[in-house]
Amino acid sequence: MKPYPSEIEAEMKKFHQTLSEKDKRRYAAIEALKLGHGGIVYIAKLLGCDRNTVSEGIKELKQIPEDSGYEQRIRRAGGGRKPYTEKHPKIDEKFLDVLADHTAGDPMNDQVRWTNLSPQDIAERLAKQHHIHVSKTVTRQLLDKHGYRRRKAQKNDDEGNAASQ
Repeated sequence: MKPYPSEIEAEMKKFHQTLSEKDKRRYAAIEALKLGHGGIVYIAKLLGCDRNTVSEGIKELKQIPEDSGYEQRIRRAGGGRKPYTEKHPKIDEKFLDVLADHTAGDPMNDQVRWTNLSPQDIAERLAKQHHIHVSKTVTRQLLDKHGYRRRKAQKNDDEGNAASQ
């Protein structure tokens, strides 16, 4: 077995670090198979993995069917944090309950509503009153979902308007 030049070894190490666990095993296995006798030990040492990892990668390569396609998922489906609507099915009702005494609107337009509570205040009240712990981001999403708008202070510059006329 002839070892790789040091420049190639450096590139192999750099590339190996960018791969997922499964791909690292398979890459090490392919390189070891290319080298033949002594390849497993050499590649394991070069890439900093165990010889058994390289051997396991070789077994995996042999088990791949000929007609297999690209696997986009590495882990099982269904993992990760559940959406707040799934975790708290009645969050909309409780959110609106928290805002009931803190809602104002435009008398000329039913669609325009606002609240004097900040997203942080809403999150704290949801936790205190209904034992629902959500982030400020979730409260902002709920505000958007229910048509609440941010109310901005408007300056009334009567002198400036008179001067410009």
